[in-house]
Amino acid sequence: MCEYTEQACANKKKLVIDLRKVIDDADEILRETAGVAGEKIAVLRERISERLDDAKARLEVVEDQLVDKTKVVAQAADDFVNESPWHAVGVAAGIGVLLGILVGRR
Repeated sequence: MCEYTEQACANKKKLVIDLRKVIDDADEILRETAGVAGEKIAVLRERISERLDDAKARLEVVEDQLVDKTKVVAQAADDFVNESPWHAVGVAAGIGVLLGILVGRR
């Protein structure tokens, strides 16, 4: 999925989701305060709007990278299983035995 561990990938996905929520909330705040007058408010709204647009663009890039890396890893796993099915079975069995030992100790 990404160049680090599965946990790092999960954290990256959660961050993307959280950032999407923050951006949506900020958009809603901008819409709700559209009728508020004042020069300082107008300047602040413009600055926030610009930063939100920038954040949206960056978030799209991160999401695209995450999807691309996920596809690459999935294809690599598929290739490995197709090229070496018995190795894949052995790895899966080994992981199963380790998990069984860990669960059995509890």
